[in-house]
Amino acid sequence: MIRLAQVHFWYREGEPVLRGVDLDLQAGLTLLLGPNGCGKSTLLKLVAGVEKPDQGTAKLEGRDLWIDEVEARRSLAYVPEQPDLTPYATIGDVIRLVCRLRGESLERGASVLDRVGLGRMAQRSIRELSTGQRRRAVLAAAWIAHPHIILLDEPLESMDRAMREEILAWIDGALAYGASVVIATHDIEPFIQKAARALTVSNGVCRLYDPLPSGESERVVLLESMSRGRL
Repeated sequence: MIRLAQVHFWYREGEPVLRGVDLDLQAGLTLLLGPNGCGKSTLLKLVAGVEKPDQGTAKLEGRDLWIDEVEARRSLAYVPEQPDLTPYATIGDVIRLVCRLRGESLERGASVLDRVGLGRMAQRSIRELSTGQRRRAVLAAAWIAHPHIILLDEPLESMDRAMREEILAWIDGALAYGASVVIATHDIEPFIQKAARALTVSNGVCRLYDPLPSGESERVVLLESMSRGRL
């Protein structure tokens, strides 16, 4: 479902952020782990088509993100840690656009706004929202239809208990219908038993652990080590 082939990426001349990345991620939950600054968010941006590889290709369900852009991105939901939305659009504008792109009714868009607690704020512009409210707006967009590829960067950060439960339930539902879900996070506990595999980045190189150990204690030790950059 997600295929990166010999991907290299630089922000500036010198040492690449990512080099020679070959990944083939199928359905199930992939945890993307590692210390701050190792390249997790950059890798998600490459898979989401926010950043373009300097070398190599990024494909979703066999479609190149930079050649067959519309079809490649149609079944993609990306929720960044720092949401970057058009500031002068309203929340309702953003949700209506996503509904049209995914062939969903406007009523469905209204229902997801209610679900994230923004139903009464649909006419507010993005620039009027707090960072937390913007993150909820992006989550609402992700909840429209049934995206096959879901990329989440610290999805539980700064969320209250009720919202965390909603997000975890949505992830469970996506896994149940066969989505490929990639989550970059330091908060690994809610995902330890859900994860099919784990991925880490070190010195520009990706290392995939697939499958993860079946034993709970062994799995926890491995994921903790990956999260702390000890592998």
